[in-house]
Amino acid sequence: MPKIVAILGSVTPPGRLHRAVESGLASITGAETELLDLATYRVGFADGTPLEKLTDDSADVVGKIAAADGVLIASPIYRASQTGSLKNLLDLVPVEALQNKPVAIVTMGATTHHYLGADWHLREILSWFGALTLPTSVYLSSSDFADGQPVDSAKADLAALCDGLAQVAASGWNFPGPKPLAARRG
Repeated sequence: MPKIVAILGSVTPPGRLHRAVESGLASITGAETELLDLATYRVGFADGTPLEKLTDDSADVVGKIAAADGVLIASPIYRASQTGSLKNLLDLVPVEALQNKPVAIVTMGATTHHYLGADWHLREILSWFGALTLPTSVYLSSSDFADGQPVDSAKADLAALCDGLAQVAASGWNFPGPKPLAARRG
């Protein structure tokens, strides 16, 4: 049974995106799931200190990502990109933790105005890792929620994305091409 880990890249108290990610994870059958909400972890600043020397939750969070068969990355849009806390966590993750691993993206903004900003930035970062980023993602805006909960159409999109992620993770498929440059120059 594949293990799917979701990273919620916000350090604010759980809100709409947290509930949306929970909905997506709950829709997955045949996989073990875990939500890593960065609001509940202390992750150190990526300053070059080795993970094993950090005295916070960094090594635990990175270890869970490395042990996963598939990863869902969710981020609200901050200044037309992913959150700084998510980027900081990704700066701590070794290339091998995401290399050849299927990754899905969920982003959220107030309107559809910024829907591609974080998606593009995350795809660039995930390419550096050599991750197998799913070709489509889910973007949520205020209209995708009613009373703080995702509406049925948003739940359906999240379920489809999470199901696709779980299927690719269960397949064990690996990209047959070269290692990413980051892994060849490490």
